[in-house]
Amino acid sequence: MASERKVVFLGTGDFAVPALEALVQDGYPVRAVYTQPDRPAGRGRMSRLSPVKQAAERLGLSVRQPETLRGAEAIGVLRVLEPDVLVLAAYGLLLPRGFLAVPPWGGLNIHPSLLPRHRGPSPITWALLEGDEETGVTIFRMDAGMDTGPILAQRSTGVRPGETAGALTERLAQIGAELVREVLPRWLAREMEPVPQREAAASYSRLL
Repeated sequence: MASERKVVFLGTGDFAVPALEALVQDGYPVRAVYTQPDRPAGRGRMSRLSPVKQAAERLGLSVRQPETLRGAEAIGVLRVLEPDVLVLAAYGLLLPRGFLAVPPWGGLNIHPSLLPRHRGPSPITWALLEGDEETGVTIFRMDAGMDTGPILAQRSTGVRPGETAGALTERLAQIGAELVREVLPRWLAREMEPVPQREAAASYSRLL
């Protein structure tokens, strides 16, 4: 039976789409989907919808595209939605402490690396650039830092010879969707205890 706990989802890129679809398939009430504002792209500078916005519209979900999540107005809007938990994947903005404090179960981030390795905005590309033989997905409880929150679960996978960033993103997106399906009900049932990251092992990916 699906949980009645209300979810607000935050995501922008392709990596986030399977996780959003999984939450809907599992029957979670997704009160809203936050995604980055439409940006001009291509030679014609036409406005381009993010992959998550396209998925949300296809799924009939409410979409919000604020320029920032900082300030009383953004927090007030979130409070009206009354989420029990936030789920984030490839969103592109840090969530302020006040925003994270609204839902009683906080915010979970689906991150495509084995944290604390490759924190930051480009973990998949940097795993390939640095010749990692193994990578994976981490789900952690968000804090105000850059991918620094305590870990709830990880799943690893080998990097295949000659694998491109696009192919690896697609594989990790499916792993992330599977993992959030397992983690979220246990987190909402208070059956999981986050484990702090090992700061001494942390590394950061830079935006490319």
